[in-house]
Amino acid sequence: MSATRHNLERLLSPRHAAFIGGEDALHAAVRCAQGGFSGDIWGVNPRRATLGDFPCFRSVGDLPAPPDAVFLAVPSATAVDVVAQLAALGAGGVVCYTAGFRELGGAGAELEKVLAKVAGDLALVGPNVFGLLNYVSGAHLWPYAHGGKRVERGVALVSQSGMFSGYVTTNQRSVAFSYVIGSGNQTCLGVEDYLEALVHNPAVNAFGLYVEALRDIPRFAEIAIEALARNKPIVVLKGGASEVGASSTVTHTGSLAGTDAFYQALFDRLGIVRVATPSQMLETLKLLTVAGAPNGKKLAAFTCSGGDAAMVADGGSLLGLEFPRVSLSARNTLNELLPPIASVSNPLDYTTPLWGKEQALTQVFDTLVRDGCDMALLVQDYPPLDMAHDVAMYRTDARAFAAATAAAGVPAAVCSVLAENFDAESRSLMSQQGVAPLQGLGDALMAINASTNIKKRRQCIVSNRDELRLPPVQAIHGTPLAVDEWHGKQLLSAAGIEVPRGHCVALDAVEDAADALGYPVVVKFIGTGFEHKTDLGAVRVGLENRAAVSHALVEMVSSIGKTAPSLVVDQVLVEEMIHAPVAELLVGVQSDPQFGQALTLASGGTLVELIRDSQTLLLPSSRTDIEWALMSLRCSALLQGYRGQGAVDIAALIDVLYAVTVFSERYRSRGLELDINPLFVLKDGPVAADVLLRLIPD
Repeated sequence: MSATRHNLERLLSPRHAAFIGGEDALHAAVRCAQGGFSGDIWGVNPRRATLGDFPCFRSVGDLPAPPDAVFLAVPSATAVDVVAQLAALGAGGVVCYTAGFRELGGAGAELEKVLAKVAGDLALVGPNVFGLLNYVSGAHLWPYAHGGKRVERGVALVSQSGMFSGYVTTNQRSVAFSYVIGSGNQTCLGVEDYLEALVHNPAVNAFGLYVEALRDIPRFAEIAIEALARNKPIVVLKGGASEVGASSTVTHTGSLAGTDAFYQALFDRLGIVRVATPSQMLETLKLLTVAGAPNGKKLAAFTCSGGDAAMVADGGSLLGLEFPRVSLSARNTLNELLPPIASVSNPLDYTTPLWGKEQALTQVFDTLVRDGCDMALLVQDYPPLDMAHDVAMYRTDARAFAAATAAAGVPAAVCSVLAENFDAESRSLMSQQGVAPLQGLGDALMAINASTNIKKRRQCIVSNRDELRLPPVQAIHGTPLAVDEWHGKQLLSAAGIEVPRGHCVALDAVEDAADALGYPVVVKFIGTGFEHKTDLGAVRVGLENRAAVSHALVEMVSSIGKTAPSLVVDQVLVEEMIHAPVAELLVGVQSDPQFGQALTLASGGTLVELIRDSQTLLLPSSRTDIEWALMSLRCSALLQGYRGQGAVDIAALIDVLYAVTVFSERYRSRGLELDINPLFVLKDGPVAADVLLRLIPD
């Protein structure tokens, strides 16, 4: 364990805490005492004899001992000096509430560099951060009012937004936190450091992250794998999502797979649940920590309203959740148990005559949840507590649901359509029975669907943890340059990826090359500047004879003269014409300075950016993951025999896609950028019809 990691452990489990500064430091010290912290609380201020009710010392050097935890709220220039003194004293960690550093740019950014240097081995949180809430020991280093209460176990929240980390603690959704940490400017410590320090902590049962950027992707991945192995799910709200604009990239792949796509690929790989809103984060964390992740997407849903049943079915189906048909045996049993006005279906409206009839409902719920489902959901909007009779009936139904799902060993949730229609007492009763009390139908369905990947990824850890790891990112020096299409295809062919038969010739030898190859043919101008030939009019397809080739050359030379007169036509690629592919795919690989290599699969052809049907995987990836990405595309229906068309050999296609990743790995250090667009998928195998390859020269 490094010295900094050791000091972070001290900060998270302190014996004593020092609060340095004026009123903000006083407020934070009061919060710490109110939290029930049993250790020593000291103030540091040269102009105060006491800090509220706490002893105050003139300087850091006068403290009785090097403090494990420090809250620092002094001007930025002073903060640097104080941090240097704390480091020399042997303090543990410092929450630097002080702002005025990198977020201001210029001199502030330079001052932050000095701060990082003088911090040494200190566990420095921030600067420019609200603070740290410790609901395990009560050692709060935070100057503001907050929600939450002392817990033995709960969610650890790490946030790059101070305000976010503040308002989620006041949630009315029954989500308990063990730690809430604002990471601020991340001068010395990033999200990865907090995860590493807490992943083995028995007081943490899950992680909630608000992140805008991660500092060390492979290290984050390694720690996330450990969290997954320990059944501590991670839920992420990613802020600042943006894609690289098509105008700033050379390849089509770049316009599809920007930074946000890489983050999504990272989260998918690691079984991390990504959400879009704070409410989705809270509902997902509640589901995972109370009921646990579902085994798959098959949902058994119960309502006491036909309208609710329709909303559950519609909302869930749009997300990809499945509502299995009721089996014949289960249907027969339910017909005997349900009132005559009820219709057997999934979702099941069990109708109002069964309200409050616990024994009968337990049998109904038990029958359907044992009929091949991965999770069960009961929709209930609770009336106000002053309507005691109605509330009791709702709770009776929920109690029957809890008993049936527990007996069947199926994760379960009770959900209100409107978030506010689920009182705290009823939520607590559900949680005590291991049933997640979810609030808001839309957020509940999102939480269930988003959590279905977790157990699948955990199985990967059991079978082969190395499959999920990411290699260290190599520093790439130099600028990738385009390799002409002929030579690019020769490299792919040598790697076992089929390309069209063809010849690379001078302009005056095109007709002879076409004759030798056999018609019909494709003619392309290649070389520098011809990366996107269609846009330049530098490609013609389906040329049936020599005359058609000659005519096409005249047109192409004329087009280049008008659209790009500076380009020189000195190489022409003549290829066989590939007829009637079953589907066209884009297969691309990018090299990113943070994420390393990434593979993008998409519906291919000239409309690739318009259709935007794509999936991205970080490399290396297994054949299983490649298959998942491929079959996630909307165009995958074409591969499986759409509307009576013959299906292609999916296994052979996956072999070729995997060969692309192996080929790309060979050129990792040369900043490879690859676009195969389109990859023609034929019944007898895929062919790389058009290739754009860029490499840093040897």
